[in-house]
Amino acid sequence: MDPLTVKTRPVKDYFMNWDELASRPYDKKRVDPYTKVRMILMNGTEFESTWFLHQFARHTDNMELKRMLAIVRSQEQQQQKRISSLKPLDENILETTISYEQLAIDLTAILARRETDENNIKALNFALLEDFDHLYRFANLLKTDYDIDADMLVGRFTEITPARPTIAEHRFAADNVKPAMNMRSASPFSTLVGAIITAAEQQTMNYYMNVGAFYPNEHGRRLYAEIAMVEEEHVTQYESLQDPTPTWLESWVLHEYAEAYLYYSVSRDEPDPYIRKIYEEHFEMEAAHLKVACDCMMKYENKAPEAVLKERDFPELLKFGSNKDFIRDVLERTVELTAEQDGYVDVKHLDEKSDFYKYQAVVNLKPDMVASHNVINRTIEKFGSDYRYEDSPNPVKALRPRSKDNTSLGRVN
Repeated sequence: MDPLTVKTRPVKDYFMNWDELASRPYDKKRVDPYTKVRMILMNGTEFESTWFLHQFARHTDNMELKRMLAIVRSQEQQQQKRISSLKPLDENILETTISYEQLAIDLTAILARRETDENNIKALNFALLEDFDHLYRFANLLKTDYDIDADMLVGRFTEITPARPTIAEHRFAADNVKPAMNMRSASPFSTLVGAIITAAEQQTMNYYMNVGAFYPNEHGRRLYAEIAMVEEEHVTQYESLQDPTPTWLESWVLHEYAEAYLYYSVSRDEPDPYIRKIYEEHFEMEAAHLKVACDCMMKYENKAPEAVLKERDFPELLKFGSNKDFIRDVLERTVELTAEQDGYVDVKHLDEKSDFYKYQAVVNLKPDMVASHNVINRTIEKFGSDYRYEDSPNPVKALRPRSKDNTSLGRVN
């Protein structure tokens, strides 16, 4: 599929009315878990597009270009509102959070399994374990506060068990910055990976930053605050992988191409006909936006689409599904890794004077101050053991005990 060959209308013809923006919400008791995951992914994609276009507009004095950016950005905002309205009123903040973490886990695993760039693979696998542990922490909060089993929310497609403990994920900020890929030599898929995973993790970070203060008790508020700080680390890592050298116009083309690719992917993957139709309509809109971005790049920089799109045809489409065996393998092999400068290292090989240990000593002064640890203790106190959904025992022996949370793995030399 070459999105530039799709038949589209003029961009000005794609604005929607208020009834079109008010989508029919899904039934939270019957919805496919990956329908929610796809919705969150596309919501995050629209957030990224909106804020990129705002930043672009703030960095150009070309009034004609500013006006075109405003038109496209307004339509991206309409798409975002339309997707957000699919969420039902009776789904609480924490239930939605479980889907956010399922997206983070399965999207990361899907991308890592298909990626060929070693630097990107390492980054994806590293953050994968941390999001996997976040799902476990939030699931225990859900069980303790609402007596809801999160395995039903994830459709048992994703296991719920501890990974690299969240308490071990707090690192000195500079160590989260990784070397960038070169867009000119990277594969088209690797370039897409950088864009997709950054937008998805940024959406999770933004969600936790905004909803955490609305949680009805202090335990939840503190857990959202803690995990939001880890999401800041993930966004720092992923955005650093992206090539920083493209011009604003080149970056606009890349953004629109990524959006078109994702809408085309989810429209082919979505089983709900009502939601699938929305994605199909949005794909056509994004194809029109891509054409406009390419036209502007040609007009103002004299560059054809091929200057940034080495292959105009989409790569293999994203398809959501279970990744249990892959995640277990990554967990078993890399649970004790932490980030250090350009790479990753086993904590046992870190110098005791490293920035990691200095930062840990500041933020994790005592384990009983750490919300991600306390949420497990609360579940154990209430039910006698933590909450899990496992097909078989955790592949890491140190994480198998059900009546005591591990606060040393991945953080103690």
